[in-house]
Amino acid sequence: MTGEQPGVPQTPQGLIGSLLGRFGHLIHELSKFATVGGFAFLVDLALFNYLASVQHTPSVVAKTISTVVAATLAFLGNRFWTWRHRPRSNPAREYALFFFFNGVGLGIAVGCLAASRYGLGAIWPHVFQTALADNVASFAVGTGLGTLFRFWSYRRFVFVEPGTLPPRGTSHDRESRA
Repeated sequence: MTGEQPGVPQTPQGLIGSLLGRFGHLIHELSKFATVGGFAFLVDLALFNYLASVQHTPSVVAKTISTVVAATLAFLGNRFWTWRHRPRSNPAREYALFFFFNGVGLGIAVGCLAASRYGLGAIWPHVFQTALADNVASFAVGTGLGTLFRFWSYRRFVFVEPGTLPPRGTSHDRESRA
């Protein structure tokens, strides 16, 4: 006899089981978020290169088009897969906030690149004013920090958890309309 009760699921014990019990939903959301983001990144990369190289679209126009298409796909993937269990609010509100927070995330990446190239590069130009340093600052550090910010902001402000917004018809809702 092992002491287990038949029909009762056993939960993992110890530190790992405790962490999975507490943060499992977050890890699950984060993995879906990363999958959607990776797919959107590949669409952005492929579409940009197709437009710029094959269609000879000017680079800035090609990047704008590819970014809007990829961000729209990321929005749809996150809305209908990553956070499908959360109630939907106004789709236009969600989409506008999604693009706003994407812009902030882009600003974080550009800020990291600028700090590396122009801040640290002014002190050590032979190290920080190189293509390798630009890629590390922009893609590794900037995109990493920007992704963490986007994940947090989408969870907190775009695809809100039940109970985060006051229910319609409450005194708080009536006061905000006045």
